[in-house]
Amino acid sequence: MKYDIFQGLGVVLFVLGAQGAIRQLIDHDNAGLLGWLPGGFAAGITAHVLAAVLGAVVAGWARGAAKAAGRSS
Repeated sequence: MKYDIFQGLGVVLFVLGAQGAIRQLIDHDNAGLLGWLPGGFAAGITAHVLAAVLGAVVAGWARGAAKAAGRSS
C-alpha cells in the first residue's frame, strides 16, 4: 500500500514537472507554479525538468519495490 502512494506521488510530480517544462518552452514568460522563483527562464525550466526526473525516479523505484515485495511474500 505504501508503495502505491509513492508511485502515485511520483507520477503526479512527473506530470506537473513535464507539463510545466513544456508550457515554459512554448511561452518563456509563463512560469506557472514557479512564477515566484528568481532566476527567470533558466531557473524555471531547470526546476521543472528536475521535478519531472525526480517524479520518474520515485515512481520507478516504488513500482520496483512493490514488485519485489509481492514476490517475496
